[in-house]
Amino acid sequence: MAGRELTSIRSPRVKAARRLAKRAFRRRERRFLAEGPQAVREALGIPGGLVELFATAEAETRHADLVAAAEQAGVPVLRVSGEVMAELAQTVTPQGLLAVCGFLDVPLEDALAPEPRLVTVLAHVRDPGNAGTVLRTADAAGSESVVFTDASVDPYNGKCVRASAGSLFHLPVVVGPRFDTLIPELRKSGLTVLAADGAGSRTLDARIDDGTLARPTAWVFGNEAWGLPAEILELVDEVVAVPIHGRAESLNLATAAAVCLYASARAQRSAAI
Repeated sequence: MAGRELTSIRSPRVKAARRLAKRAFRRRERRFLAEGPQAVREALGIPGGLVELFATAEAETRHADLVAAAEQAGVPVLRVSGEVMAELAQTVTPQGLLAVCGFLDVPLEDALAPEPRLVTVLAHVRDPGNAGTVLRTADAAGSESVVFTDASVDPYNGKCVRASAGSLFHLPVVVGPRFDTLIPELRKSGLTVLAADGAGSRTLDARIDDGTLARPTAWVFGNEAWGLPAEILELVDEVVAVPIHGRAESLNLATAAAVCLYASARAQRSAAI
């Protein structure tokens, strides 16, 4: 790695990266921060995904393969002191590598162009940890894209990026459509739009049994604390409740999403056999 070690948070490169902790600057620059070796590895796999890499001397030695791959790809690699890394990182115990990445989101029409069978929609999901975990779950279940509506958290929020555990880099993400304009586009792509909500008149079990989940489906998930607003529930094709067979009051958002998405994935794969 060429160049001297940056030891001041007043360095222009460091200040520019630190600003990306704020959504307004992320939007303006169309860049975001991703911490740790896994994020660097994922970003390297996408053309233009890794824009700049900050590394401590210790991390440079420990992850020499990633640093070398970044330099080979023509990515500027900047060595920083531990103190500067602590200022840049958004975790209590930084891993010594911090990537500046280019935005990854795609237009809605591009995400829906392949006639998807499973799409995940986050509507009014405000907690970044929940959103990132649902994104990771959607990736694991085989969802072909994830849509963050205009009322949801920014997927490039640092906590959301970390909670996605690399899945942000794996599948098309759409950011910002209004729900009322999104619905007709989902239906135009042949998707049945189901909302997961405790107020549903039919249960997930019933929809598994009657074959509904074998169809191409867009699942809509809402805010963990207060669910989906009435105006959204009125627009979807059906509101489906995840059955509670025990004494728990409810499921958290990520668990409910996992149950619904995997139910659809299994039904669709069984129908395809």
